[in-house]
Amino acid sequence: MIRKEDVYKIGLLTKPHGVKGEIAFSFTDDVFDRVDCEYFICLLEGILVPFYIEEYRFKSDSVALVKFERIDTAEQARRFTNVEVYFPLALAEKAPEGQLSWNYFVGFQVQDVRFGELGCVKEVDDSTVNTLFVIDHQGKELLVPAREEFILSLDNRKRSMILQLPDGLLDMDLAEEA
Repeated sequence: MIRKEDVYKIGLLTKPHGVKGEIAFSFTDDVFDRVDCEYFICLLEGILVPFYIEEYRFKSDSVALVKFERIDTAEQARRFTNVEVYFPLALAEKAPEGQLSWNYFVGFQVQDVRFGELGCVKEVDDSTVNTLFVIDHQGKELLVPAREEFILSLDNRKRSMILQLPDGLLDMDLAEEA
C-alpha cells in the first residue's frame, strides 16, 4: 500500500484530450521528466493508486498530455478529471544534484538555528519572483524564502531541514508571539 508520507503532490489531471485516452496533466514539478519512473500515483477515492505511463508529451511548460496503459478512450480518461497526481519521494531523491523542485519540501519539518522549531511546510508559494515556503507555525502562516543558501542541512528520510535565516527575517513574525 502506498502511504501519503512516501509521496508528494506534483500536479493535477485536468481533462481528457482527444479520443484515444490522453489526459491533460497540469504539473507543478516536472520530476517525472528528470527521473526514470514508469508510473504516476493518482489519488482516487482517497486511495493512492499507481498508473503506468504509456507515453507523455509536453503541451507547454506546465502542461503535459499523458497516456496511461489500458486507458484507450476519452470516456475512460474522463474518470481521471481533477485527480491529484503524486510522485514517490524515494525516486525524486534520485534527481540529479540541484534539480529537486521546491514542492518536494512540502511536508518537511523546519527548524532555524536561531529560533528553533518553526513548523511544517504546508505549501510552496511561487506566485511571485521570490518563492516562499508557507510554514504552519503554531496555527499561523509563516512565510520563509525558499533559498538554497538558507538550507544548512537536510534529512530526506526524516523529512526535515535546518535553516540558517538572515538576522531580522523572522524577528517581527515571531516577536508577536512573545
